[in-house]
Amino acid sequence: MHSNVVMGETHNGARARSRGYVIFLASIAAISGFLFGFDTAVINGVLFFLRRQFALDNLQLEVAASSLLLGCLLGAAGASLIGDRLGRRKSLLFAALLFAVSTVGAALAHSLLVFSAGRLVGGLAIGLASCLTPVYIAEIAPARNRGTLVSMNQLAIVVGILSAYVVSWKLSFLGETSWRWMLGVAAVPSVAFFFGLLSIPESPRWLILNGRREQGSAVMERIFGEEEALVQVHLIEAAGNAEQGAWGEVFAKPMRRRLVVALSLAVLCQVTGINTVLYYGSIIISDHFPGQSAGTAMVANVVIGVTNLLFTLVAMLFLDRWGRRTMLLTAFGGMGVSLAALVLGLGRAETPPMFMLASVICYVAFFAFGMGPVVWIVISEIFPGKIRGRGAAVATSTLWTATLTVTFTFLSLVKILGIAGTFAIYALLCLVGFGFTWKWVPETRGKTLEEIQTEWRN
Repeated sequence: MHSNVVMGETHNGARARSRGYVIFLASIAAISGFLFGFDTAVINGVLFFLRRQFALDNLQLEVAASSLLLGCLLGAAGASLIGDRLGRRKSLLFAALLFAVSTVGAALAHSLLVFSAGRLVGGLAIGLASCLTPVYIAEIAPARNRGTLVSMNQLAIVVGILSAYVVSWKLSFLGETSWRWMLGVAAVPSVAFFFGLLSIPESPRWLILNGRREQGSAVMERIFGEEEALVQVHLIEAAGNAEQGAWGEVFAKPMRRRLVVALSLAVLCQVTGINTVLYYGSIIISDHFPGQSAGTAMVANVVIGVTNLLFTLVAMLFLDRWGRRTMLLTAFGGMGVSLAALVLGLGRAETPPMFMLASVICYVAFFAFGMGPVVWIVISEIFPGKIRGRGAAVATSTLWTATLTVTFTFLSLVKILGIAGTFAIYALLCLVGFGFTWKWVPETRGKTLEEIQTEWRN
């Protein structure tokens, strides 16, 4: 009896250490998510001062906001080439260096061209990290809580977004050059990310699939324990033997349904308009909500950022209980209703600004609950191991293409259709997303990456 108790305590202790180790690995990787969120959202406050300092018109504002996103697209497109050849960890180390260089370069810029070039380099870093960080976390995570662990990256993104809003608000009182400080502070987490990556191992699945079985097995043992690690290594090798890992395999007939699901979700999570709120929120509130000043808009951004954070935390509680599909349906439905309410409010001059702000907050809450974390999870787990990096790169590139398109066209659409007409289009696209998810998206909750591939093949 005493022996069984001791063995049970030993097993529980080992399991707790294993869980703590996986959380540590995911947390270090997720620092890239913080930088992703901060660098994308800080433009919201920067544009206020940049517009005045460089006397920018609407087209130039769209260029300033979109230069980062062009870099994101290019970085995501090259992520598989780097990530599959060098490994997930080395590629993320390169991204950390790009984060630091871009932060300093954009903060010191004295023209729109130099500013845009610095932001483009930052976009390269985000593109790499947005593709490879979810893949890295998915490849180290046990099936039972993979959704929660991968969503740590999304949590870090929204913490970065909220931090950008708070920093912009606090530093806005420094005057016309405050935008330089808003950008420059990101150098600190960039350095922390680089040194943090030096303390974690390469993805064990990447190591095993690239002929480094002993190293991969050692990492798997630390994550799962010796017995379970043997089973996992065998499953990874068996799955890998059935794959070629060539680019042609990504677009082959057996992959087409997966590709349709991943690419469609990547597009739909962006063309429903979330980044118009995250990037242009200050301008939307000050220009289109009656009686709202720039200072009020900055505070409203912080409220939106807090909402984004809180509902991402709620999502993490339910991801491995409700499942991916249910949360996507909830998100699309809730976002559509919230945007419809916003459109009705914008169409009536007597609508209280608080009603419209509440509609925006509800919209962000539903996005954070479902779309924000789930799309990245699906992209990271839907493809087979040898082409996971390549499949994720195609999907992530598509996502950034959609983001760039929406960001670059938003102010022009508002000029042509009005603010209400523009958000009405995004509301209709939420309805499209609901229908697509209902018909096409399968449930993957609680299954290993190898089990998911077996189900797709069958």
